[in-house]
Amino acid sequence: MKKTLFTFLIFCITKIVSAAPPAEFKLMVAPATLASNQVTVLWDKQYISGAFEYEVLLNSKVVGATNKTNYTITGLLASTQYAVSVRAKGFTSGLLKFKTPGKGKIFNITQYGAKAEPGFKNTKAIQAAINACTTGGTVLIPKGVFESGALFLKSDMTLCIEKGAVLKGAVDTSDYLPLYLNRFEGWELETYASLINAGTLNRNGSYNVKNLRITGGGTIEGGGKKLGNDMISARGIRSRGRLICLMNCQDVCIADLTIQEPPCWTIHYIYSDNVTLQNLVINTYGIRNGDGIDPDSSTDSYIFNCSFDTGDDCIAVKSGKNPEGFFVAKPTTNVRVTNCDFIRGHGISIGSEMSGGVSDVLVQDCKAGALINGMQIKGTKERGGYVRNVTVTDCELLQITVFSKLSYNNDGEAAPEPPVFENFTFRNIDLSKAPLTKPVIDINGFADPVHKLKNIQFSNITLPAKARVVVNDAEKIWFTNVACTDGEKPEYVINNTTGVTYGKVTQ
Repeated sequence: MKKTLFTFLIFCITKIVSAAPPAEFKLMVAPATLASNQVTVLWDKQYISGAFEYEVLLNSKVVGATNKTNYTITGLLASTQYAVSVRAKGFTSGLLKFKTPGKGKIFNITQYGAKAEPGFKNTKAIQAAINACTTGGTVLIPKGVFESGALFLKSDMTLCIEKGAVLKGAVDTSDYLPLYLNRFEGWELETYASLINAGTLNRNGSYNVKNLRITGGGTIEGGGKKLGNDMISARGIRSRGRLICLMNCQDVCIADLTIQEPPCWTIHYIYSDNVTLQNLVINTYGIRNGDGIDPDSSTDSYIFNCSFDTGDDCIAVKSGKNPEGFFVAKPTTNVRVTNCDFIRGHGISIGSEMSGGVSDVLVQDCKAGALINGMQIKGTKERGGYVRNVTVTDCELLQITVFSKLSYNNDGEAAPEPPVFENFTFRNIDLSKAPLTKPVIDINGFADPVHKLKNIQFSNITLPAKARVVVNDAEKIWFTNVACTDGEKPEYVINNTTGVTYGKVTQ
């Protein structure tokens, strides 16, 4: 009897422990997504055995289900209190309460003289609508193609490019003057304005534009190759404006848009905080330096449900370059990239301008196609700074790389010390479709013994048959449940590296 009771108690305890989710939901409102009629909520992924969907409850009633870790609730009433929670296989998050704002006034650009006519410049008309927009208001770009030069947004407004509308960037460089202080490829310098601009650059930590939304279902199309080439011809390669540039901004959401044809980088934000980028289709293939999204010395970025087909890095997490970035010392922290599709481009990248430091980056539930360098962390010994606490999990990729030497963008004086690369986790990664023409996993640290790459964990990694794994200049590397599709181990090429451990998960 005692033995039976003991066995029963052990069974119950085991069931309780095995059923408990390993983490809190940490349910939150995505920055700047709370509008009078909708909101987007985010939460941490729950690792619960068996198939399931998350149920989203609004005021205790189920309003939707998803297998992602985000959900947009629509049909809300203005100036109304709500409570939302998320449930998965019987486990429920805490309540998240919020109140929707009131409806703001709409400022249709056609009422300020804008015309959807070929060759007609709408810069003055659209800027007049922006200037007139009252707190909480919306500047509406209706259906049609509206050509414009540089526009300057402000706090507490929404720019709505509705479905069927195109905000089209002019191709004359004079439409992006005067030059203004910016940052490009790690240096603070004067550049042309971008098509959409918000904020002014300063290093003191203040934010001069807040509570900004750019959305609507339409298209933002820049001046593309011609504009980029003309800017280079006039004032050099680092003079180019972006398509969207945010500087010293806080609480910004860019959502539900097709964004294409930038003169160089597409969405660049500097010294900013609390930025949401969701449901974006970014097309820059064939554009020189056509990065998709560049968080730069910025904190708390949430990038999800986006697709990328780019002429350079799909995402490039940055924080300045060499001595300037090192001494400005404004790191990029807490970048969450989830549920994104990387079709073409150079990489899902951290660096190469990372001299102010980069930490706490999560890439989760993403799929990468033909990226030249796959999921990559890159820098040079001249950069200084650090990259630490990077987690890549539950992804389908074709390559993982760490570069410590680059043949580009390495001009100028060196920082006083080499960078620190440490604490990287790669977990539950499908690399089975990777080509075998180069190492599927290619890890390269710094030869300086004080600055070796360290503490990298690979677990539950699937590689193609006969794959190669290369590790240079590193220490404390774990390979757990790393196997090829034929059940064999990959070929390991390990150089100047200590503390390499191989094993299998036993629990």
